[in-house]
Amino acid sequence: MKVIFTCGGTAGHVNPALALAGLMKKKDPRTEILFVGTPGGMERKLAAKAGYPYESVEVSSFSRSMKIEGIRHNLRAAKNLVTARRQAEAILKSFGPDLVVGTGGYASYPMIKYAAKAGIPTAVHESNMVPGLTTKMLEGSADRIMVGFEECRQHYKHPEKICVTGTPVRGDFFDLTKEQAKEKLGVNDGRPLIVSFWGSLGASYMNEKMAEFFALEAKTEPFHHIHAMGSAGWPRLVEWCRPYGLMLRDHPSLDVREYIYDMAVAMRAADLVICRAGASTISELTALAVPAIIVPSPYVTNNHQEKNARILERHGGACVMLEPESSGKKLFELASAILSDPKRQA
Repeated sequence: MKVIFTCGGTAGHVNPALALAGLMKKKDPRTEILFVGTPGGMERKLAAKAGYPYESVEVSSFSRSMKIEGIRHNLRAAKNLVTARRQAEAILKSFGPDLVVGTGGYASYPMIKYAAKAGIPTAVHESNMVPGLTTKMLEGSADRIMVGFEECRQHYKHPEKICVTGTPVRGDFFDLTKEQAKEKLGVNDGRPLIVSFWGSLGASYMNEKMAEFFALEAKTEPFHHIHAMGSAGWPRLVEWCRPYGLMLRDHPSLDVREYIYDMAVAMRAADLVICRAGASTISELTALAVPAIIVPSPYVTNNHQEKNARILERHGGACVMLEPESSGKKLFELASAILSDPKRQA
């Protein structure tokens, strides 16, 4: 069987595709997989790291703004769709897929749209509580729409197409035990491990707050800490740490990176995760049963991250702190309180 996975924008859109692709290859090694995204999107790097071939289509997002700049942006996006159609049809003809699966992001629109027109079976996965713009645009075209939560059904015009699957988690998250993962990372000296990240692209506002967090934990290094700055925050790391007189190289327990490529190992080893509330992250937290402090991004459509986070909070798996109320000190104090209370941690 030949399968195209099309996705992009953030790791939250790419990881479900990687999880499903990995399972398909495990079930039948003869399965041929092709990833399709944008030319410069991070999906290219993630697909290559996983060993999958990659093709690209030139497509850009649409703006919801009706201001002049928003209209200009949408005109450019519409122009790109003409190019994307030719590229998508060429990829479909060359690869000859038996199935095309879109897992989110505007990059998936042309592949699903023109695969459906060509009579190729298609499916879309929407992991958030509220469907994104791309999913809404593809609802009429796709054969199946897979959703993360039962409550999602109310948001769709074609309930007969909906299948509640949850959000896939890659199999490599379960390759190691917690103890084995800690040993692999070299954090098995008895101190707990915090893993933190604000999304694959980073979040400047929250990363700046993390500098205060790092400074507080650097005083005694009570735990190990792996933090991903993301591509947006990484260049400003030294600048944000400077007011605290913090030199990270002097504190080996603080492992601050641009991106956590071994996320499966890191999260498996974690005793506490501090993060946003993307649907993939929520699924990974619940699958691994790791306690979390969640600061939902307030910059997303329909405030869907807070809606995702509140589900976990209601079941006692996370503490939710809204971004305007957060600070490095508050996050540090809450993390310390959870890690010093085994009952609360459980």
